[in-house]
Amino acid sequence: MPTSTEGFPMSQFDKEDVEDLGLLKLDVLGVRMQSAMAHSVAEIERVGGRRIDLDDPAQVPQGDPKTYQLIKSSQTLGCFQTESPGQRDLLARLLPETFHDLVVGISLFRPGPVAANMVDPFIKARHGKQAPAYPHPDLKEALEETCGVVVFHEQIIKMLHVMTGCGLAFGDYTRRALSKADQVGRVRAWFEQRARERGYEEEVVARTWEIIEAFGAYGFCKAHAVAFAVPSYQSAWLKAHHPAAFYAGLLTHDPGMYPKRLLLADARRWGVPVLPLDVNASDAAYRIELVSDINGGEGASLVHGLRLALDDVRGMSEAEAERIVAGRPYVSLQDFLSRARPSRPVAERLAQVGALDAFGKNRRDLMLHIAESQRAQRGGAQGQLALGETGEAPAEVAPAQLPDLDDAERLGAELGVLGMDTSRHLLGDHRELLDELGVASAHRLKDLPHGQVVLVAGAKGAVQTPPVRSGKRVIFTTLDDTSGLVDCAFFEDSHDAAAHTVFHSWLLLVRGVVQRRGGGSGKALSVTGSAAWDLAELAELRRTGGLSAVTDRLTEERPAAGGTADGGRSIRLETGYDLHPWADLQPPGESVKQSRKLWHQSPGSAG
Repeated sequence: MPTSTEGFPMSQFDKEDVEDLGLLKLDVLGVRMQSAMAHSVAEIERVGGRRIDLDDPAQVPQGDPKTYQLIKSSQTLGCFQTESPGQRDLLARLLPETFHDLVVGISLFRPGPVAANMVDPFIKARHGKQAPAYPHPDLKEALEETCGVVVFHEQIIKMLHVMTGCGLAFGDYTRRALSKADQVGRVRAWFEQRARERGYEEEVVARTWEIIEAFGAYGFCKAHAVAFAVPSYQSAWLKAHHPAAFYAGLLTHDPGMYPKRLLLADARRWGVPVLPLDVNASDAAYRIELVSDINGGEGASLVHGLRLALDDVRGMSEAEAERIVAGRPYVSLQDFLSRARPSRPVAERLAQVGALDAFGKNRRDLMLHIAESQRAQRGGAQGQLALGETGEAPAEVAPAQLPDLDDAERLGAELGVLGMDTSRHLLGDHRELLDELGVASAHRLKDLPHGQVVLVAGAKGAVQTPPVRSGKRVIFTTLDDTSGLVDCAFFEDSHDAAAHTVFHSWLLLVRGVVQRRGGGSGKALSVTGSAAWDLAELAELRRTGGLSAVTDRLTEERPAAGGTADGGRSIRLETGYDLHPWADLQPPGESVKQSRKLWHQSPGSAG
């Protein structure tokens, strides 16, 4: 029998044949969130001595109020299965209060329930805004736990059994047949005949089949949903109670859909002190440290800070990181260079982002000394080591009187070397312009009414062009400002005025309309965009032409929408959704140049 690369026996049969042979088929998922949570738990034990068992209800109670407060606030960035814009929108409308609610919420965010139009009826029934509606009273037992809507595979199986008398085993066989286009017609004919024979009226049969066909095989079985809801709840619990350790695990194992800079910005908003990269303190992975709470005033208590990791330095090899950690402490730049032996590019990048600040505050001076040390080594000269005694303060390099990196250069170095704005949020450089334009922050957006026209701005964190029920091309993007996230949607009538900028720029200014779901004061909040501008270009225009030049740019007539019809060429997916034929195409032009990818793009997105 052949073996895998790890040496395990490997079947040569595909999954269908394995099942036909009577063998049990299991999908074993490699979920990085499990590694992230294990890292978080290990850090809590390393620093505080407390061993947390996330599966122990005595330590992580299922009904924890603080955890559900976080989930209901939809501030679930980084949490398993609940961090995408659509999932956060659903949480804000659903307002889960129990583990069952969380299981249902995760299951609703699947193509089957969405295609069958199960989401809105469930939420309305869940909050008592409408009575649960059942296609027939006989189906109440199958659908009562989910307020009359189909959420789980088991419910489809029960519906088929109740209305045809086929038995649960054959019901599951039939449910799986719904995922095969060439069998749907046969299943429908069988279902309608058997349901009529059992006395169900045509209207009931038609409505029930509509639900069954739309749901098909594109949902969760309840056991799968529960298995996903467990790490979802546990990750939310860690974020609510141990945020620094939570982010240490996330940033080390990178399990989610957002770039690290967005997670780091979220950590700041949660009050986690971000500790700079330091060759005498940073490990290869992210660690937590006890630090004084700078916001605590006199008698400030100790809080956990988040220490940046060496592994995020561009070009840093595993061996270099190991040597740096093993050789600590270093008492001078020459001591570090001689014993850690980083390559010159890595040493210079460490200097640029402040990891060598203990040896000199002027980062250009440090880079000059690194270059001179490398030249001396190539020339055969012996570099003088300032080893010092253990416990001595590190010796600083002799000043070379070079101008130090300014704030903009330091921020640029952080983005280029680490892929993150680690010392401060990059949008802070544009705060004056944003205030002049009356831009609404993510925090202030929460207080604005549905339908309000606003300007919002931020760094692009994600862009997606997924298939939707209408088959039209919709661009979704998430912006990150200093106070939170703004989810924006650009429909086809705005693409001529916005698509090029959304795809090709990183810092965006967006004009749009506030959309609230779940009622006019609902917590689910987004902005429907009508136009977008490159914020960096506007900032340069403000510098050279004044504020009037910027306002003139914003009031220029934008191109009229047109030419976006798909000509009937939308691609029908197996989920029942249509993918616009242009969804994978971005407008022509050069994309923003970045040495590190600073935003997420989904499959099917040109972003």
